[in-house]
Amino acid sequence: MARIVSSSPKFSTSPPVMEAISNAGWSFQSFGDFVSQCETDPTQVASAQYLVAGLHRVDESLLSSMPELKAILRFGVGYENVDVDACTRNGIAVLNTPRSNGNAVAELAIGLMFSMLRHIPQAHQDVVGGRWNRQVGNEVAGKTLGIVGLGHIGKLVAGKALALGMKVMATDKYPDHPFIERHGIQLGTLEEVMASSDVISLHVFGGEGNTALVNAERIAMMRQGACLINLARGDVIDLDAAAEALASGSIGGVAIDTYIVEPPDTNHPIFSSPGAVFTPHSGADTVQAIEKAGLMICEDIETIESGKVSERLVNQEVLERSDCRIRL
Repeated sequence: MARIVSSSPKFSTSPPVMEAISNAGWSFQSFGDFVSQCETDPTQVASAQYLVAGLHRVDESLLSSMPELKAILRFGVGYENVDVDACTRNGIAVLNTPRSNGNAVAELAIGLMFSMLRHIPQAHQDVVGGRWNRQVGNEVAGKTLGIVGLGHIGKLVAGKALALGMKVMATDKYPDHPFIERHGIQLGTLEEVMASSDVISLHVFGGEGNTALVNAERIAMMRQGACLINLARGDVIDLDAAAEALASGSIGGVAIDTYIVEPPDTNHPIFSSPGAVFTPHSGADTVQAIEKAGLMICEDIETIESGKVSERLVNQEVLERSDCRIRL
């Protein structure tokens, strides 16, 4: 019987996922504050074979408190918070749920675009505050959307934007030329996209190479009144530069879903800007995406339990170790 613990608050909210766990006869526990649980009463997690990991840090210290662990199953696409090297050294498999939340993130990108161009958050506050301020906005049809990172999510955003009558520009390190040609997307450098778009949507990985990718210099390239959306990682955008550009009126809006520290320090000047829209890292928070990711995890546990290798294994090299905890 598989023994599963979860540090993800959303994993256990999906009835189909809980039904799958029950039908399989696996044991399951979910902890709201998993790190504290490991520190105060490690016996509750010591016998776990599978950890469904949320956004908390998974490092050598945590792994040492779970000696029976076979696999870390990241409830989401990114696994920057998982020390993959430490897992490999300990013979522990790492898996994620790629493409499980792509449509959810893409839809939020479009929603944030409408929020900024039609001043929806400000209009709501005006009405409930007893003010009747009919702000003039912009239609998206005919506007140019610049996509930074034309991977799975970027492509979904592009398709939705094209359906709305927008023009699409994109930049990507490894462009999918057949997709680009098929959809009439204009490919350019990051600088060209920044300078030529009415709305820019970021869909790249965070970390080394992309830290402050959108910095003061590149924000200064943006068109007067253009808007910027960050659904990537918090470190991809320079918040100081974005706040200054909003304050000066050189750009029209910023929408942010991810932050370097979560929850963020709202004393930062950008949080008092009327041109900014914020969401609490909720790009993947739809019933459908949560269910899809959860069922992918259940499928991976079933695969491992049956002595097979999941195609979503991140650290393939763990299979070569004599101390690998999954048995094939």
